Amino acid sequence: MPASAPCLVDTFNVGPEPTAPVVLIPAHNEAETISSVVEAVRRHTGWPVVVVDDASGDQTAVAARTAGALVLVLPESLGAWGAVQTGIRYARDAGYGCAVTMDADGQHLADSLPGLVSQLEHGDLDVVIGSCPERLSRPRRWVGWVLRSLTGMQIEDLTSGLRAYNAAALALLDSPDATLLKFQDLGVLLLLRSARLQIGEFRVSMGRRLYGRSRIFSSSSRILYYLAYNLVLCLGKRRS
Repeated sequence: MPASAPCLVDTFNVGPEPTAPVVLIPAHNEAETISSVVEAVRRHTGWPVVVVDDASGDQTAVAARTAGALVLVLPESLGAWGAVQTGIRYARDAGYGCAVTMDADGQHLADSLPGLVSQLEHGDLDVVIGSCPERLSRPRRWVGWVLRSLTGMQIEDLTSGLRAYNAAALALLDSPDATLLKFQDLGVLLLLRSARLQIGEFRVSMGRRLYGRSRIFSSSSRILYYLAYNLVLCLGKRRS
Protein backbone atom coordinates (compact mmCIF):
# COMPACT_ATOMS: atom_id res chain seq x y z
CA MET A 1 0.00 0.00 0.00
CA PRO A 2 1.54 3.38 -0.96
CA ALA A 3 2.28 5.61 2.01
CA SER A 4 0.03 8.31 0.59
CA ALA A 5 -3.03 6.10 0.15
CA PRO A 6 -5.99 7.60 2.03
CA CYS A 7 -7.71 5.69 4.80
CA LEU A 8 -10.75 6.74 6.81
CA VAL A 9 -10.26 5.80 10.47
CA ASP A 10 -12.69 5.86 13.38
CA THR A 11 -11.75 8.14 16.26
CA PHE A 12 -10.16 5.86 18.83
CA ASN A 13 -8.11 6.49 21.95
CA VAL A 14 -5.53 3.70 21.96
CA GLY A 15 -3.93 4.67 25.27
CA PRO A 16 -0.28 4.20 26.27
CA GLU A 17 1.66 1.09 25.25
CA PRO A 18 -1.03 -1.54 24.63
CA THR A 19 -0.14 -4.89 26.23
CA ALA A 20 -2.79 -7.16 24.69
CA PRO A 21 -2.45 -8.31 21.08
CA VAL A 22 -4.59 -6.61 18.49
CA VAL A 23 -6.70 -8.69 16.10
CA LEU A 24 -6.69 -7.52 12.46
CA ILE A 25 -9.48 -8.63 10.13
CA PRO A 26 -9.45 -7.67 6.43
CA ALA A 27 -12.98 -7.63 5.06
CA HIS A 28 -14.51 -7.08 1.63
CA ASN A 29 -18.31 -7.39 1.41
CA GLU A 30 -18.52 -9.48 4.59
CA ALA A 31 -21.60 -7.86 6.15
CA GLU A 32 -23.22 -11.28 6.56
CA THR A 33 -20.47 -12.61 8.83
CA ILE A 34 -18.37 -9.82 10.30
CA SER A 35 -20.58 -9.15 13.33
CA SER A 36 -20.41 -12.74 14.57
CA VAL A 37 -16.64 -12.90 13.96
CA VAL A 38 -15.94 -9.68 15.87
CA GLU A 39 -18.27 -10.64 18.71
CA ALA A 40 -16.64 -14.06 19.05
CA VAL A 41 -13.15 -12.53 19.28
CA ARG A 42 -14.23 -10.04 21.90
CA ARG A 43 -16.05 -12.74 23.88
CA HIS A 44 -13.20 -15.28 23.86
CA THR A 45 -10.22 -12.95 24.25
CA GLY A 46 -11.25 -9.44 25.24
CA TRP A 47 -8.61 -8.16 22.81
CA PRO A 48 -9.11 -5.08 20.63
CA VAL A 49 -10.35 -5.83 17.12
CA VAL A 50 -9.54 -3.77 14.04
CA VAL A 51 -11.53 -4.45 10.87
CA VAL A 52 -10.03 -3.10 7.64
CA ASP A 53 -12.95 -2.57 5.27
CA ASP A 54 -11.46 -3.06 1.80
CA ALA A 55 -13.83 -0.70 -0.06
CA SER A 56 -16.87 -2.89 0.52
CA GLY A 57 -20.08 -2.20 -1.35
CA ASP A 58 -22.27 -3.44 1.50
CA GLN A 59 -22.69 -2.67 5.21
CA THR A 60 -19.48 -4.37 6.38
CA ALA A 61 -18.15 -1.25 8.12
CA VAL A 62 -21.42 -0.54 9.91
CA ALA A 63 -21.80 -4.15 11.07
CA ALA A 64 -18.21 -4.33 12.32
CA ARG A 65 -18.47 -1.03 14.17
CA THR A 66 -21.75 -2.05 15.79
CA ALA A 67 -20.14 -5.28 16.99
CA GLY A 68 -17.42 -3.31 18.77
CA ALA A 69 -14.54 -3.19 16.30
CA LEU A 70 -12.45 -0.21 15.31
CA VAL A 71 -12.97 0.15 11.57
CA LEU A 72 -10.45 1.40 9.01
CA VAL A 73 -12.22 2.16 5.74
CA LEU A 74 -10.25 2.01 2.49
CA PRO A 75 -11.82 4.12 -0.28
CA GLU A 76 -10.22 1.88 -2.92
CA SER A 77 -9.83 -1.88 -2.80
CA LEU A 78 -6.25 -2.98 -2.08
CA GLY A 79 -6.99 -6.71 -1.88
CA ALA A 80 -6.50 -8.97 1.12
CA TRP A 81 -2.80 -8.27 1.63
CA GLY A 82 -3.13 -4.52 1.15
CA ALA A 83 -5.89 -4.51 3.76
CA VAL A 84 -3.79 -6.58 6.16
CA GLN A 85 -0.80 -4.27 5.70
CA THR A 86 -3.03 -1.29 6.45
CA GLY A 87 -3.96 -2.98 9.72
CA ILE A 88 -0.32 -3.74 10.49
CA ARG A 89 0.63 -0.11 9.96
CA TYR A 90 -2.14 0.97 12.28
CA ALA A 91 -1.03 -1.59 14.90
CA ARG A 92 2.57 -0.35 14.84
CA ASP A 93 1.52 3.30 14.98
CA ALA A 94 -0.70 2.48 17.97
CA GLY A 95 2.16 0.76 19.79
CA TYR A 96 1.12 -2.89 19.58
CA GLY A 97 3.95 -5.41 19.77
CA CYS A 98 1.84 -8.35 18.63
CA ALA A 99 -0.94 -8.73 16.08
CA VAL A 100 -3.13 -11.61 14.99
CA THR A 101 -4.65 -11.70 11.50
CA MET A 102 -7.77 -13.70 10.74
CA ASP A 103 -10.40 -13.96 8.02
CA ALA A 104 -13.84 -12.37 8.15
CA ASP A 105 -15.78 -15.36 6.79
CA GLY A 106 -16.05 -17.37 10.02
CA GLN A 107 -13.58 -20.16 9.20
CA HIS A 108 -11.07 -19.02 11.82
CA LEU A 109 -12.28 -19.73 15.34
CA ALA A 110 -11.77 -17.13 18.06
CA ASP A 111 -11.01 -19.70 20.75
CA SER A 112 -7.81 -20.66 18.90
CA LEU A 113 -6.28 -17.18 19.16
CA PRO A 114 -4.82 -17.40 22.71
CA GLY A 115 -3.00 -20.63 21.84
CA LEU A 116 -1.56 -19.01 18.73
CA VAL A 117 -0.22 -16.03 20.66
CA SER A 118 1.16 -18.22 23.45
CA GLN A 119 3.53 -19.79 20.91
CA LEU A 120 5.07 -16.36 20.38
CA GLU A 121 5.26 -15.55 24.08
CA HIS A 122 6.79 -18.84 25.22
CA GLY A 123 8.94 -19.84 22.27
CA ASP A 124 11.57 -18.47 19.91
CA LEU A 125 9.18 -17.88 17.02
CA ASP A 126 8.49 -14.58 15.29
CA VAL A 127 5.47 -15.80 13.31
CA VAL A 128 2.96 -18.53 14.12
CA ILE A 129 0.55 -19.85 11.49
CA GLY A 130 -2.75 -21.38 12.53
CA SER A 131 -2.61 -24.63 10.58
CA CYS A 132 -5.50 -26.93 9.69
CA PRO A 133 -4.39 -29.30 6.89
CA GLU A 134 -7.66 -31.24 7.14
CA ARG A 135 -9.54 -28.30 5.64
CA LEU A 136 -7.47 -28.24 2.46
CA SER A 137 -9.27 -29.09 -0.75
CA ARG A 138 -7.55 -31.12 -3.46
CA PRO A 139 -6.55 -27.97 -5.45
CA ARG A 140 -5.11 -26.37 -2.30
CA ARG A 141 -3.13 -29.52 -1.51
CA TRP A 142 -1.75 -29.68 -5.06
CA VAL A 143 -0.78 -26.01 -5.12
CA GLY A 144 0.78 -26.37 -1.68
CA TRP A 145 2.84 -29.35 -2.81
CA VAL A 146 4.15 -27.43 -5.85
CA LEU A 147 5.10 -24.38 -3.81
CA ARG A 148 6.75 -26.39 -1.03
CA SER A 149 8.76 -28.28 -3.64
CA LEU A 150 10.00 -25.03 -5.18
CA THR A 151 10.77 -23.17 -1.96
CA GLY A 152 11.75 -25.92 0.46
CA MET A 153 9.41 -24.25 2.94
CA GLN A 154 7.93 -26.97 5.13
CA ILE A 155 4.68 -25.27 6.05
CA GLU A 156 1.68 -27.57 5.71
CA ASP A 157 -0.98 -24.86 5.51
CA LEU A 158 0.64 -22.22 3.32
CA THR A 159 -2.59 -20.39 2.51
CA SER A 160 -3.82 -19.91 6.09
CA GLY A 161 -4.51 -16.27 6.90
CA LEU A 162 -4.71 -17.06 10.63
CA ARG A 163 -1.34 -15.80 11.86
CA ALA A 164 0.31 -14.19 14.86
CA TYR A 165 3.19 -11.75 14.32
CA ASN A 166 5.60 -10.33 16.89
CA ALA A 167 7.12 -6.83 16.76
CA ALA A 168 10.03 -7.84 14.50
CA ALA A 169 7.69 -9.42 11.96
CA LEU A 170 5.33 -6.45 12.06
CA ALA A 171 8.22 -4.06 11.38
CA LEU A 172 9.28 -6.05 8.32
CA LEU A 173 5.73 -6.32 6.97
CA ASP A 174 5.26 -2.58 7.39
CA SER A 175 8.28 -1.96 5.15
CA PRO A 176 8.31 -1.06 1.43
CA ASP A 177 9.59 -4.58 0.64
CA ALA A 178 6.19 -5.96 1.60
CA THR A 179 4.07 -3.33 -0.10
CA LEU A 180 4.02 -4.74 -3.63
CA LEU A 181 2.91 -8.23 -2.63
CA LYS A 182 -0.51 -9.25 -3.91
CA PHE A 183 -1.43 -12.16 -1.64
CA GLN A 184 -0.89 -12.59 2.08
CA ASP A 185 0.56 -16.11 2.07
CA LEU A 186 3.68 -17.34 0.22
CA GLY A 187 5.20 -13.97 -0.67
CA VAL A 188 4.90 -12.84 2.93
CA LEU A 189 6.49 -16.08 4.18
CA LEU A 190 9.38 -15.81 1.71
CA LEU A 191 10.03 -12.24 2.83
CA LEU A 192 10.01 -13.28 6.50
CA ARG A 193 12.33 -16.19 5.81
CA SER A 194 14.77 -14.01 3.86
CA ALA A 195 15.03 -11.80 6.97
CA ARG A 196 15.82 -14.92 9.03
CA LEU A 197 12.70 -14.62 11.14
CA GLN A 198 11.48 -17.85 12.67
CA ILE A 199 8.17 -19.25 11.38
CA GLY A 200 6.19 -22.05 13.00
CA GLU A 201 2.79 -23.70 12.81
CA PHE A 202 0.21 -24.33 15.52
CA ARG A 203 -2.54 -26.85 14.87
CA VAL A 204 -6.04 -25.40 15.17
CA SER A 205 -9.56 -26.40 14.26
CA MET A 206 -11.39 -24.38 11.64
CA GLY A 207 -15.07 -24.04 10.87
CA ARG A 208 -16.93 -23.87 7.61
CA ARG A 209 -17.13 -20.62 5.73
CA LEU A 210 -20.35 -18.95 6.92
CA TYR A 211 -20.97 -17.08 3.68
CA GLY A 212 -19.48 -16.79 0.20
CA ARG A 213 -16.55 -18.76 -1.20
CA SER A 214 -12.79 -18.51 -1.69
CA ARG A 215 -11.79 -15.77 -4.11
CA ILE A 216 -8.61 -17.64 -5.09
CA PHE A 217 -9.73 -21.25 -5.33
CA SER A 218 -13.17 -20.66 -6.84
CA SER A 219 -12.22 -21.51 -10.46
CA SER A 220 -9.47 -23.16 -12.48
CA SER A 221 -8.42 -19.86 -14.06
CA ARG A 222 -7.99 -18.18 -10.68
CA ILE A 223 -6.02 -21.13 -9.33
CA LEU A 224 -3.70 -21.02 -12.34
CA TYR A 225 -3.23 -17.26 -11.95
CA TYR A 226 -2.42 -17.69 -8.27
CA LEU A 227 0.06 -20.46 -9.03
CA ALA A 228 1.71 -18.48 -11.84
CA TYR A 229 2.05 -15.41 -9.62
CA ASN A 230 3.74 -17.43 -6.89
CA LEU A 231 6.01 -19.19 -9.39
CA VAL A 232 7.28 -15.78 -10.50
CA LEU A 233 7.85 -14.86 -6.86
CA CYS A 234 9.83 -18.07 -6.30
CA LEU A 235 12.00 -17.43 -9.34
CA GLY A 236 12.61 -13.84 -8.26
CA LYS A 237 13.74 -14.96 -4.81
CA ARG A 238 16.12 -17.51 -6.30
CA ARG A 239 17.79 -14.83 -8.44
CA SER A 240 17.99 -12.21 -5.69
